[in-house]
Amino acid sequence: MKLIDFFRSKIILFIIQFLILSLFLFYSGYQFSITFDSTVTVSQKRIIQFIANYVLFDNLAGMSFIFFIWFITSLIPVFFYNNLKKAYSMNLMTFFFPNFFAYAFLYKISRNYFNSNFLHHFLHSLLLGMLIVMISIGISLILKNIMKVKTEEQIENLNIIVNRIKSKCPNCGKEFNSTPLYCYNCNSKLLPKTEENVGIK
Repeated sequence: MKLIDFFRSKIILFIIQFLILSLFLFYSGYQFSITFDSTVTVSQKRIIQFIANYVLFDNLAGMSFIFFIWFITSLIPVFFYNNLKKAYSMNLMTFFFPNFFAYAFLYKISRNYFNSNFLHHFLHSLLLGMLIVMISIGISLILKNIMKVKTEEQIENLNIIVNRIKSKCPNCGKEFNSTPLYCYNCNSKLLPKTEENVGIK
């Protein structure tokens, strides 16, 4: 398996994305504030808090931070795959997991908080999900256009090279896609283009 194919694996990309998100959260010290129900244990709080930090926010500063880390993380599949559908499907899959478990755990363990804040958080998650899709599609299209321009330039350069090495027999008019020493049609010696231009004394 090639190294690039290994990194293109969805599981590996998923791990890489979560490692990057975790590093941002760790070094920034970001922590989303949750008012848990009184029945929630300390260990349950830690688990829910850990997952919620990846996707939930309450204020403008929190929104800016969460949007920023997901923006950076969403670029990874875009550059690895260079494919619109694969990029946004990978990003949505990565985004789905913390959202699903955050809402599922809150619903099961802290029902009162979930019921009073679900719509608020769901709209935030929907907005963030739309941003991730737009980033994936937008940057994928930009990269595609850049690659298209580069490919067209390469083709044009190849055509120029091909045209430069083309030659024609001055005796019989036979055209060649190279510069042979002799014409295989009439066996005349073909002069190099430099000699044709300068002339032989």
